[in-house]
Amino acid sequence: MTDVVAEPALQVDVHKGDFAEIQQFVTPGGVSVWLVSEPSIPIISLEMAWKGGETSDPEGLEGLSDSVVYSMNEGAGDLDSLGFQTRMEELNMSFGCSTGNDWTSCSSSMLTENASEAMDLIATAFAEPRFDTGPFERFQRENLIAIKQRETSANWLARKALTDAMYPEHPYARQTSAESIAALTPELAREQMRKLMVKDRLLVTAVGAVTPEALAPMLDKAMAGLPDTSEIGTVADVILPASLADPVVVDLPQPQSLVSFTAPGLARDHPDFFTAYALNYTVGGGGFESRLMKTLRVEKGLTYGVYTSLSTSEHLNTWSGGGQTKNESASEFLAGIKDELGQFATDGVTEEELSDAKAYLTGSYALGFDSNAKIADQMMGVRQEELGIDYFDTRNANINAVTLDDVNRVAKAYLSPEAFTYVIVGQPEGLE
Repeated sequence: MTDVVAEPALQVDVHKGDFAEIQQFVTPGGVSVWLVSEPSIPIISLEMAWKGGETSDPEGLEGLSDSVVYSMNEGAGDLDSLGFQTRMEELNMSFGCSTGNDWTSCSSSMLTENASEAMDLIATAFAEPRFDTGPFERFQRENLIAIKQRETSANWLARKALTDAMYPEHPYARQTSAESIAALTPELAREQMRKLMVKDRLLVTAVGAVTPEALAPMLDKAMAGLPDTSEIGTVADVILPASLADPVVVDLPQPQSLVSFTAPGLARDHPDFFTAYALNYTVGGGGFESRLMKTLRVEKGLTYGVYTSLSTSEHLNTWSGGGQTKNESASEFLAGIKDELGQFATDGVTEEELSDAKAYLTGSYALGFDSNAKIADQMMGVRQEELGIDYFDTRNANINAVTLDDVNRVAKAYLSPEAFTYVIVGQPEGLE
């Protein structure tokens, strides 16, 4: 008689927070998972992410990682592109992938009753992606069109001018070109997929009507065809040089000028990040409640909209903003932005402005959690930025703990108009 060896019980650590009960576990196959079980809605939403993205594209092959994620739902196994899309429709599921500078991700939503079959389809996509010539050439055609179109995009031209001026040699500054897209092949994409999507860098978040015991074997089956590990190069942090004394002007024949401005920002783990986050709402992150909008649109009529935001990434953190105005008023608009920034740096904000910022930022937070997919996405962001499983429980408290002295100290440290590099795209008039 042969003894039957039982599978070891799945070890699940439960975080019972005010936001949700998050179950943490590692599947027998080694997949690290955060799960919120929500039995009331018969849908499962998954987020899957791997450290590594476009910065891993070899020089001269910019766009390679983009070709990988484009192809992930364009056929696998016995199913060509149409067959794969048809099968997803039959299962009432979605599956797609994306990539950025630092991460590659895939997302899926499925009915709980079809979860096993849906995960089988994902398993086929990971184990037997086809990279057929037809869809791959479509990807190339679409990107060649986009490369031509971006030459008249004010936003793209502003971003390129900024990277060329501030960190031209960093991988973040690399751009696709007609030559790099033409050099891509399905074989290269297949190799890059095996480099990006590996088991030991995989993070998973899930929300829906499923238990850890039911989800774990489905995930292990889905990921079984992925390589165990791979080597991706390291990327250095961006070291921003001193801001430029004069604005960078990019000529673009159009009636309006886009004015953008960028300065060093704060990382998510910086002790002053929440202070800056609350301050940014008053500066330009709060729409019509922000001071830039009140002054430059409502009072002076110089623009339809102007904004600021904090941007965080693995290797670059910035505080930036922008808006458009008529070419004839570009000089006045630029001066107005600088004047407002200077007032923040010198005089700070009022108690009322800070109170309004806190009320909005804490009160609106729940709107980001009104679906399974949004919750899974929010959890993935927390995992990627290593903010801690209690982040959802402490986030609003951290905002409410910000003091007026904190805000005005950070405004003085970061919002001097001389700290920003200005880029103007259009045909601005009146600049000295």
